[in-house]
Order: sequence, then structure tokens, then C-alpha cells
Amino acid sequence: MSLLPQEIIRRKRDGGALDAEHIEQFIEGLTAGRVTEGQAASFAMAIFFQGLTVPERVALTRAMMNSGTVLTWDLPGPVLDKHSTGGVGDTVSLALGPAVAACGGYVPMISGRGLGHTGGTLDKFDSIPGYVTQPDLDTFRRVTREVGCAIIGQTADLAPADKRLYAIRDVTATVESIDLITASILSKKLSAGLQGLVMDVKFGSGAFMDNAKDARKLAESLVLVANGAGLPTSALLTDMNEPLASAAGNAVEMAYAVEYLTGRRREKRFHEVTVELSAEMLLLGKLAAGIEDARAKIEQAISSGKAAEVFQRMVSALGGPADVLDNHRKHLQAAPVIKPVHAERSGIVQKVATRDVGVAVVALGGGRTRPQDRIDHAVGLTYLAAIGETVDASRPLAIVHARSEAAAEAAARAVRAAYHIGNARAGSGPSILERIGAKA
Repeated sequence: MSLLPQEIIRRKRDGGALDAEHIEQFIEGLTAGRVTEGQAASFAMAIFFQGLTVPERVALTRAMMNSGTVLTWDLPGPVLDKHSTGGVGDTVSLALGPAVAACGGYVPMISGRGLGHTGGTLDKFDSIPGYVTQPDLDTFRRVTREVGCAIIGQTADLAPADKRLYAIRDVTATVESIDLITASILSKKLSAGLQGLVMDVKFGSGAFMDNAKDARKLAESLVLVANGAGLPTSALLTDMNEPLASAAGNAVEMAYAVEYLTGRRREKRFHEVTVELSAEMLLLGKLAAGIEDARAKIEQAISSGKAAEVFQRMVSALGGPADVLDNHRKHLQAAPVIKPVHAERSGIVQKVATRDVGVAVVALGGGRTRPQDRIDHAVGLTYLAAIGETVDASRPLAIVHARSEAAAEAAARAVRAAYHIGNARAGSGPSILERIGAKA
């Protein structure tokens, strides 16, 4: 029996369970335009407060997956992917996809735009002139087959219902729902025809889940629903109590990734997370004998330059410049105002309100407050100080890249407020807390 969209919303608002048929009906209406933006926002808010059972979660994931094309592949290697729940300075995908491809995997990565205070992989690739982030499916298939890796955004064909709901969640304070995150992520990944998925579930002051307990619940939900839907999936819980890379923004993170791949920069925490997630993908794809073998293969792919070569081929194949590795500063936009942000006193970084650092980048224009907002790819923060680092007159908290002096000063105030400086010795926690796999 069909129900009006408002009756489906009412039933969930009041704590009732939704039949798979009603969830499918609502999502089909969202895709076709019969469900309004206001109704979709109300639906998301009802789920945020009332939650979904596991069968409802599976039904929502499948309904969004089936709202568009579901890809199939005929490739000589495993089709693998990784997804992060988002953070600040999380540039891992830019290096991981090419590294796994260099080891024999195929990585058709369908990425999202910035969500809330977190940066989006797609926005980072939009900072490369000419790079087509939303190619047609034939191009997506061809680049994946020929290069081994293609990082793109959702096309109109893949999980279109999720694309619409994703934008609404970003501006209606419903981002943090475990149920909605699970369905959103997995509908895209299932539609991509994957044979293995690794989830990077972040916790801490810059993550959507600020503590490890909630992050573990999300990881378990993702692993349970994905494996239940036939997609072998595991998850790593990783720390986001400080920016993962020392850059946060779009063009500045792209520059960071290029320098990482070409060996000009190797920050310990970023490298550890990149290698561990990549190695987990090789294990799922049966491309390594064990975890140590997998790590060694990824280390070799990065240090030998093979991953960088795949990255360049992917950029070129999707319309970007053929010399981005050698001349990235020529191609990536630079902000007109670049200046250091010094702490009000010298000392040691004790902790970072990482979400506030991400919000500062959004306020500079590097993120969105409305779905239709244009992003300024040039703005952001670089040289971000890490926990345990000494800041003084010669070592700033960060360097701000801004469109104007006023915007730079506002960002500087936000960064100073986000950093707690003291005299005690301090250190970061482990970058990877634990692994969560499918239960037998």
C-alpha cells in the first residue's frame, strides 16, 4: 500500500518502523522530483532523531543504490575502493587510489563534495584545471580500465537519490546520523560494482563522531550492512583530533598530495594512515599474502614513483594537464593574500579544536554553507602545527591563504582560538586505533 510522502515522514517522526516498500516509494519520489526538498529535509531529520533498524538501513541503502545505474566490471584485477567519513586535511584518497592501482587493483572511486566542516575529494580535484570530475559512464569505465584508477563525482546515473539527499543533509544539520551516513556511503559504493571496500571511520575533534565509541558504532553499521549486501568490507578507526595533513583547503591539499607522491613531503601520520588503508584494500582484493606483504607493496608503489605515475595518467586521461606532477604550482590557483598566523604566546601545542580549523576554511570560501555555493579553490590553510610541536616567532600555527586581508584576519583569529598552547610536553595518539572486520 502506498503512502503520501508526509505520511511516511509522520510514521518515522513518531518512531514507527518503515516497510521496505515505503522507503523505496519515498526514494523513488525523491529521484523523480515528486518529493520536495522540504520533505526530504524532514525525512532526514526524522531519521536523525528516531533512527533506523538494520532492515530499514538495508532497505534505504538498496533503494538509493537502485535509483540509478548499477555498474558491472570485466577487469583482470579486483575492483576496490576506500571511503572516509571525513575530516580536516584528509587528503588520503588522492594518494591511495593511484597506489592501489599501481599494485594491480582497479579503483573506480566515486567521491563526494565537502560536507559540513570537512573537505570533499571532488572539490580538490576541481582545483585542477581541465580535470572532468563528472564524466560520462563510458569515460569512467575507460579510464578505470586503462589507468587502473579514476576518481570522479557522482554522475546523474549513479545513486541520484543519494546525490540529492547528500546536498540537503549538508545544510540541515543531519550530517551526523549513523543511519544516513551508512546508506549514503554504501549506496554509492554498491552502485559502483565493487568487490572490496575499506572504510576509514574517523573519530576526534575534527570528525563527525567525536569519540571512538560512536565511531565504532558507525564502523560496525557500515561493515554489517555492506557485507550483508554482498560487498566484502572492513573498517579502520583513525584519529582526527588534529588535521591529518598539514594542509586544509582544495588547491593546497592537491599540492600537498602531489608533493607526497613525488617524495618531496612525507609526514608521519598521513603516511601511516595512507599505507594502512591501502594495504587493507590489497588484502580484500587478494593482492597480498598478508598485512606485512601488503604494506611492503604499497610502500614500494609510493617510493618508486609508480603511484605518482598512475596519478599523472589519471589526471591526463580526465582532461587535466600532462605536467601536473612537475608544475603543479603553475596550474593550481594561488590566493592573493598569504600570511602566517602566529600564536599569542610561544609554547607547545597541547590540543586542537580540529572542527574549528575546518570551519575556518569554509569561512574563507573553501567550503559551502548552501548547496549552490561556489567554492574558492585557492583558499585554505597550510603548515598547520601538529600536537606536540613548539610554536614561536619562527614557527607559526599555520599559513593562511585568503582572498582578502579581512578574510585572512578572520581566519587567523579562528585558528588561534582552535589551538591550545601550553608548556607541558604533548603528543598525538595512535593514528589508527583498531580494525573492524566482518563477523563470521
